[in-house]
Amino acid sequence: MAKEEKLVHGSVQVSPRAIASIAYQAAIQSYGVVGLASKNLFNGISNFIVKDPTHGIEVNYVDGSINVDLYIIVEYGTNIKTVAASVAKTVRFQVEKALGLPIQEVNVHVQGLRISPRE
Repeated sequence: MAKEEKLVHGSVQVSPRAIASIAYQAAIQSYGVVGLASKNLFNGISNFIVKDPTHGIEVNYVDGSINVDLYIIVEYGTNIKTVAASVAKTVRFQVEKALGLPIQEVNVHVQGLRISPRE
C-alpha cells in the first residue's frame, strides 16, 4: 500500500519501495555503516539471487504514519550506539525532506560488525 496525500488537483502516492530507496541512500552514506543486512536468512538468500537496492530496509504504514526499519552492518571499532543514532537521524531527515511528511519511527538494527581491510 502506498502513502497517499490528497491535493486540490489530485493525489500523490509514494510507494514503500521509493521511501526505502531514499532511506538506503541516506543510511549507506552515514559514517560507520559498511552495508545493509537481511532481517533473516531467507531474505538474505533471496537477495543473493535477486539484487534488491532496498535490501535491509522495511517501510510500513501504521495508522497513517510511516515507520522505517533498517538492518545495518557497522565498521568494527566505531561506537555502535553513536553510529546507530546518527543513521536514524540522517534517514529521518532525508526521508522527511524528500516527502514533506513526518516519520513516526526510524528503528536501526545492528546485524553485525565488519573489519575493513587496511589500505
